Amino acid sequence: MNNSNSLRLFLASSFADVATVFQDFVNENLQNKTVTFIPTASIVEEYTAHVDRDREAFERLGITVDILELSTAKPEEIQFKLQANDFIFVSGGNTFYLLQEMKRTGADQWIKAEIAKGKIYIGTSAGSVIMSPNIGYLAAMDDFAKAPLLKDYTGLNLIENYPLVHYKNTPFETVTVQIFEEYNHQLSLIPLNNKQVLAIDNKSIKILNSNE
Repeated sequence: MNNSNSLRLFLASSFADVATVFQDFVNENLQNKTVTFIPTASIVEEYTAHVDRDREAFERLGITVDILELSTAKPEEIQFKLQANDFIFVSGGNTFYLLQEMKRTGADQWIKAEIAKGKIYIGTSAGSVIMSPNIGYLAAMDDFAKAPLLKDYTGLNLIENYPLVHYKNTPFETVTVQIFEEYNHQLSLIPLNNKQVLAIDNKSIKILNSNE
């Protein structure tokens, strides 16, 4: 768990579907704000349209998007961008590959340090799941073979819960129910459909719904 006094996380299944809720969560003018936008989880996937949708949703809010691709970025670029921008966003895709690249580059530690300072972290799908203690529960949804360098499934462990993203949404209707039935008795799962957000503001933990 995060031992600092600050923990502001906006954990969604689909940011584009809950962007207006984010504006309420931040509760300040978003014009000219900047976000470090990490699309890394998507580069091993065939379907990537959600990344463009999320990027466009930030731009509609007046936020400038600064792309950071962890798999190719130098350490100093990772550190600089995570520190320089107002928000950190991590997109959806393969959760195991994302965690592998975060640990390989040290981005996981930089992200945790920025969150501890009070920076808001926004996750979509895989980007939300990695905040949990361990991502192994998602193996039925994501192919762990795409992360051959990942030695264990320990997440960033900033929350005690396990977001179950895309709950009952196409094309994950069957697999999300399967994961829920398999793990709900042993893990503190939080099912989130594409219109829901796990919003954490220090000690306040809420599930918010979008009307979009």
